[in-house]
Amino acid sequence: MAWWSDLVNEQPEFAERVRTRFAVRKHGTMATLRRDGSPRISGTEFDFDAEHLRLGSMAGARKAMDLRRDPRVALHCPTEDAPDDPTAWEGDAKISGVAHEDPPGEDGSHRFRIEVTEVVLTRVGDPPDHLVIESWHPDRGLRRRERR
Repeated sequence: MAWWSDLVNEQPEFAERVRTRFAVRKHGTMATLRRDGSPRISGTEFDFDAEHLRLGSMAGARKAMDLRRDPRVALHCPTEDAPDDPTAWEGDAKISGVAHEDPPGEDGSHRFRIEVTEVVLTRVGDPPDHLVIESWHPDRGLRRRERR
């Protein structure tokens, strides 16, 4: 089992670059699994504290019901484009994990801590003729590859 703090302790610079991508805007994207196994995409807010990556939802929200039934989740950072200069694109971060529900908020809202199973950061390389894909997995650590 790995929490956000495990990544921060093992790969602090990589974790900070990932967190920065998630902080570019307030809302990112979350994928959950519906009862029939098909994907559901929802907007959500992320919170990174010293120990955990957390997310929440309003009481009774479909995405929360999905996570209660099947806690597997995929998160995608808010998207930023650089249409005038593709080389200025800062990158894209994704986190896969398992949601663990915390006690509800006073208003009945749902709160989850995310057990991290994989983190991926993709960006334009230097020179800008390729992509750099960095991925971290609790069992294998950080890996980097290039795609041309």
